Amino acid sequence: MKWLFNLVGTCALALAIVGLFLPLLPTTPFVLLASACYLRGSTHMHAWLLQAPLLGSVLKDFQEHQVVPLRAKITAIALLWPSIIYAIYRVQTLPLTIMLGAIGIAVTVYLFWLPSTYCSENH
Repeated sequence: MKWLFNLVGTCALALAIVGLFLPLLPTTPFVLLASACYLRGSTHMHAWLLQAPLLGSVLKDFQEHQVVPLRAKITAIALLWPSIIYAIYRVQTLPLTIMLGAIGIAVTVYLFWLPSTYCSENH
């Protein structure tokens, strides 16, 4: 069964990498899926992912405290909306425009809903 988790984790990580370059393909959910799969399939791959320079600290914070750094939220929204606006401009059909707008609003609301910092009793 571990091989299946590793396979799904690797596919999710590949999609996350592609999502860095393709508008509207989400990166974060695929990275989180890869992390969850590697946690169950390969402690080595999970540790490697947590040590990744760009994603490691964000993954650790999300897994341990369910927080996303404010800078990551701002970057995500700053990349999301131009992509959505461009896609709306290109498709120019009402149903797709509504769908793209709804996706953008949902992602934005979700990001604002997540806590930005971790506060504990010891801090």
